[in-house]
Amino acid sequence: MSVELLAPAGSYSKFLTALNFGADAVYLGGKQFSLRTFADNFTQEELQKAVALAHEKGKKVYVAANIFARNADFNALEGYLQELERIGVDAVIVSDPGMIYFVKTVAPKLAIHLSTQANTTNKYSVKFWKEQGVSRVILARELSLKEIAEIHAFVPDVELEAFVHGAMCISYSGRCLLSDYLDGRCSNRGACVQACRWRYELRALNATNGESEWLPIEQDEKGTYIFNSKDLNMLAHLDALEKAGVCSFKIEGRMKSGYYLATVINAYRRRLDGQELSVCEAELSAVAHREYTTAYAFGKNSETVHYAHSQSKGDCVYIADVLSWSGGYAVVEMRNRFKQGDVLEILSPKSGFLRSFTVDEIYTESGERTDDGKLVCHRYKLACPVEVFEGDYLRRRIEG
Repeated sequence: MSVELLAPAGSYSKFLTALNFGADAVYLGGKQFSLRTFADNFTQEELQKAVALAHEKGKKVYVAANIFARNADFNALEGYLQELERIGVDAVIVSDPGMIYFVKTVAPKLAIHLSTQANTTNKYSVKFWKEQGVSRVILARELSLKEIAEIHAFVPDVELEAFVHGAMCISYSGRCLLSDYLDGRCSNRGACVQACRWRYELRALNATNGESEWLPIEQDEKGTYIFNSKDLNMLAHLDALEKAGVCSFKIEGRMKSGYYLATVINAYRRRLDGQELSVCEAELSAVAHREYTTAYAFGKNSETVHYAHSQSKGDCVYIADVLSWSGGYAVVEMRNRFKQGDVLEILSPKSGFLRSFTVDEIYTESGERTDDGKLVCHRYKLACPVEVFEGDYLRRRIEG
């Protein structure tokens, strides 16, 4: 396949992870104007460094500026957009028509990608946005493969990007008002409180005595999480997406951990490169996730709600980040406890992927031998017969 694998990065370290595990392009946000206010996001210096490194490796960087802007936002936007243009950002992702007009006015060399927030669901909308100077449309998640193919046939010279994996907003294209209404945090300006994940109850006022009481909402035996979407997973249908005209496969997750991103990006990269589907599917079960769905890719689907609050914890426990390896010993930074005798598995974009070893020797930073790596974020040296690399991860399979 020649399509682009597009990965998220909520911080510079996650950007490095995305490149390391095979993303062709990365989307990210600066400190302003993107819809992930609570991600670490990128300083101007980090943005410049990320673009330079990506281009050195033949990769691309897209910067989200996809808030629904208010008049006061444009005072600071001009300099920000011109800086993105100066450092060579490959495209800016926007939702708002005023933003499109402003980008073309103050930073005309910046390519414009239309965010999924714009809720583009038909071929005439795509044609309209093309005429406004948009080179790529990130399609609404509500669309079926059949509808995407019709759009591509109608406007074949517009790039089409589609989400293939990750958490979904109950308002599929993301234009939700729940957060703002219930908690005063505007999701359309990047501060979503994820009210769709809350548990809901009904409060009734007794007409005879004026007292109120809570009444359970008995949707079914699993719970009352009536707005909670399943997670998208299109791994088994990438060829169908490409055939429909999608040129960029987008993974959700600027708020996710580096370990989560490494696992998911690795699965999609390997599948695109021809690895057996079952191996790649197993990787997507290794990390925490809600029940998976293909959403509306194959038409109407009434089974997209996840009624339980909790997620699957995944089949593996994230143990450590690999910092270096030499002479049969790895230096790692611990994330979850491990002990002598544990069998650890390697998550890597290289040949060490899925190889495992039994922990024998463990040494603290001071060189003392121990049988228990229990100090969070401390560095340990352990005997590791398999060559591993900086940026790899160690994990432990959950028994049973």
